[in-house]
Amino acid sequence: MALRSINTGDGNLDSKIVEWFKWNKDPKAENEILEYLDKGQIKVLSKLFFKRLEFGTAGLRGRMGPGYSQMNDLVIVQTGQGLTKYLINTILDVAQKGVVVGYDGRYNSKRFAELTAAILIANGIKAYLFSKICPTPFIPYTILKYKCAAGIMVTASHNPKDDNGYKVYWENGAQIISPHDKQIQSYILNNLVPLESSWDVSQIYESSYYKDPRDDIMQQYYEDLQNDVIYPAVNRDSTLKFTYTAMHGVGHEYMTAAFEAVNLKPFITVEEQKLPDPEFPTVKFPNPEEGKSALDLSIKLADKSDSSIILANDPDADRLACATKTESGEWHVFSGNELGALLGWWMIHIHQVLHPDVDMRKTYMLASTVSSKILASMGKKEGFNFEETLTGFKWMGNRAIELMKEDKEVLFAYEEAIGFMCGSNVLDKDGISAGVRVAELAAYLDTLGLTLSDKLEEIYEEYGHHISDNSYWICHDPDTIKTIFERLRNYAGRPNSYPVGILKGKYTITGIRDLTTGYDNSKPDSKAVLPVSKSSQMITFTFKNGLVTTLRTSGTEPKIKYYNELCGSPGEDLNKLKSVLSEMVSAIVAEFLQPEVNGLVAREE
Repeated sequence: MALRSINTGDGNLDSKIVEWFKWNKDPKAENEILEYLDKGQIKVLSKLFFKRLEFGTAGLRGRMGPGYSQMNDLVIVQTGQGLTKYLINTILDVAQKGVVVGYDGRYNSKRFAELTAAILIANGIKAYLFSKICPTPFIPYTILKYKCAAGIMVTASHNPKDDNGYKVYWENGAQIISPHDKQIQSYILNNLVPLESSWDVSQIYESSYYKDPRDDIMQQYYEDLQNDVIYPAVNRDSTLKFTYTAMHGVGHEYMTAAFEAVNLKPFITVEEQKLPDPEFPTVKFPNPEEGKSALDLSIKLADKSDSSIILANDPDADRLACATKTESGEWHVFSGNELGALLGWWMIHIHQVLHPDVDMRKTYMLASTVSSKILASMGKKEGFNFEETLTGFKWMGNRAIELMKEDKEVLFAYEEAIGFMCGSNVLDKDGISAGVRVAELAAYLDTLGLTLSDKLEEIYEEYGHHISDNSYWICHDPDTIKTIFERLRNYAGRPNSYPVGILKGKYTITGIRDLTTGYDNSKPDSKAVLPVSKSSQMITFTFKNGLVTTLRTSGTEPKIKYYNELCGSPGEDLNKLKSVLSEMVSAIVAEFLQPEVNGLVAREE
């Protein structure tokens, strides 16, 4: 554009806007900024140009739109240039190893992926760019199969339709962790000027550096799924009817192929949500973790089709939700912890059938700190090792790699936010393989006259009831969130004077771990063992009666999340446990979060 005179009254802002106009090549984005200028919306412009979308351990994720603080072509080009230079300077044979790039069905996802591939190719690096939308887990899977230097997935997972993201995996097949994130951010800031070659997506498909990995990777992925099928005849003969929804995402084609690969009959499809649709027209939030509200169409179809089990992926198919019809005709949506218990049991069973003489002392299962401790209880009885990591699969994936380097086998990892890693072919959560394993488990149980709910009850009877109450409050003000957590750290008016109990001392607190400050009173030096992150809030309280409560902020959403689990002994009265949990959670919310005082917005049920 021929630059017009820009005068916002702030010279620094003016120069930022002029710079952006000089670099931007998207006419739609340009028009949006011109509109803000014409209307004199200086606050909006300041937010768009003074703040920069920061590259973190999840890569980038944010709202799409113009400026430096949102996801758009220019920000992607700058990010791609910085990441590419970092790879060249960090990984010796990056050009030969190549980088895999995938994308989901959101607005601009393919465009962002092609811009990324163009930058890699312009720098002489092989780009394994998927020719069609793909599930997020296919990126870490491809890295391991092709021994790539890195992987990039353009997705915002289950975020609202206006968002997009840029997720980065390292050459070990796991999501990047520090210090890579900070170093990549530094390289981005040193490579902000967009090169002409970075915009040229037309040359990608003619380049000798381009390869489409899709057909080959699909074949290998489904062969790996087949290798862990232990009852092919059960799968083939099962009369169970499964209903499946892709939630307007990428999953339908890939889950269809997965069912076929393991010999299961085709599922019933929620047609309205079958194909990718960036508008997500039938759901308020494209997140199956929201429970029944996100599964309305699935439940309606399942009832009509006499189907007793619903499987649902989120839009990039790395998460899995499951619901079953109860004897009363109601639908029960399994929590992430309940599915974790079922899949954990099934992965042990598969392993023992395939390797009857295995030494369980060399096997491991992982879960995040805010997930149920049911795997720990199983491990004590079954002989395998259990470890917990920080929240997020970046930690579980990287810990799995460390264990495998020590000749250990990682059977399963999960987080309560319906993320499951079945085996170690994908070192991240994988909603496709998890969906198939749940379906196989259901088919196997059916031959014994059991349902998934029956098996879950058996697990709790054997290992003790682990009951949880997890939810969140919405808060858009970072200062309010900080005030809430600082109050908990200074409860008695001095540092590290956390609460000592709730309900006027009826339930006392014995353990406090604060992974924001690094404080942990259970350690001799009061220093936490798990990694500390000053940029996010996370405090765990352990009560004398065994309740474990964690309060934390979300890295991608304006939420204060809380996780509560009460572990009972085998045979302990479940109703009594539920009553105690309910009483304690109500008190924790009222006394620690103070929703009314802090203006928190309740989660919509």
